Amino acid sequence: MQTSWAACLWIACQLALSGCTPIKVRLGMKVYLDKTPVTFIAASLPNGSGIAPGEKSPLVVALTEPDGKVLQTEGAGHGKVLWKDLTVTPSVVTANQKGIVSLPHDPRKSEGKLGHVTITVPSHPDLRAELDIPVRYNYAFTSNFSGSSGSSGMSGSDGMAGSSGSMGSNDPNNPSAGGNGGNGTDGSNGGDGGNGGDAPPVEVRVAFRSGSNPLLQVSVSAAGKQKLYLVDPRGGSLTVRADGGAGGAGGRGGRGGQGGSGGMGTPSGSSGSNGSDGRSGFDGSPGKGGRITVTYDPQVKPFLGTIRLSNKGGPPPVFKEEPVAALW
Repeated sequence: MQTSWAACLWIACQLALSGCTPIKVRLGMKVYLDKTPVTFIAASLPNGSGIAPGEKSPLVVALTEPDGKVLQTEGAGHGKVLWKDLTVTPSVVTANQKGIVSLPHDPRKSEGKLGHVTITVPSHPDLRAELDIPVRYNYAFTSNFSGSSGSSGMSGSDGMAGSSGSMGSNDPNNPSAGGNGGNGTDGSNGGDGGNGGDAPPVEVRVAFRSGSNPLLQVSVSAAGKQKLYLVDPRGGSLTVRADGGAGGAGGRGGRGGQGGSGGMGTPSGSSGSNGSDGRSGFDGSPGKGGRITVTYDPQVKPFLGTIRLSNKGGPPPVFKEEPVAALW
């Protein structure tokens, strides 16, 4: 009886892990809202009340049954409610079918606006939840223009094992020597790793946007591309990276083949010599860091620590203080 119960439990677990929604519903792991009475709905952002440009954040929707029991959405809510049973209508932000909201990287698309989502339940048209999602700028932004990493070297091939020696005879009336084993062949050398790529020169311009909540407008340009940021110096930051790419790892040298065993006989043959291991490849050289030039408005100077730079393998960054007009 115990064995039968264990087998049934194992089958149930396998079916649950298979991702088949109807089976999960039958096992009580998920619910269909069109078959579940609910009287109230609410939405929240578990990771905080706001979202920064370029950031993603999960939504959690809670639905209350008539007896007071609360059901939450799958995903970040770790609940039983399927996102496909809900409709999310976003404004300013975007939302995917798994309840993840996001904001475009370009701050010009959301500056001065308020994100918002409306959640409705098609099977319960009387239920509706509204959630404002403020845009925040006290976030640790990163602008990365580092060089590419070098490719890893190919591993060397292993040597072939030597052949075994032929059998002789141990008959005292008719002895014969065993044959010598063949030598193993050498392993081949591993390939050298590729060199890391050089980072391009990076130009950073920082303007000051005054107001009750001062912000820094930042433009980061390199390799024909420009990225814009709006940073709150009270808790926010921008890290600009122009590090040289890491060199690729050298490939492993091939192992030498094992010498063949000597054949038995009178006397027995000698075993062959093992082949030599191949040399491992050399690691590639790291790339050079790009020169970073920061031009900032005089009003930005008290908040210059908000802009953090990294250009490993490159020259010291250059800072220039001069008037910088609004960037947009």
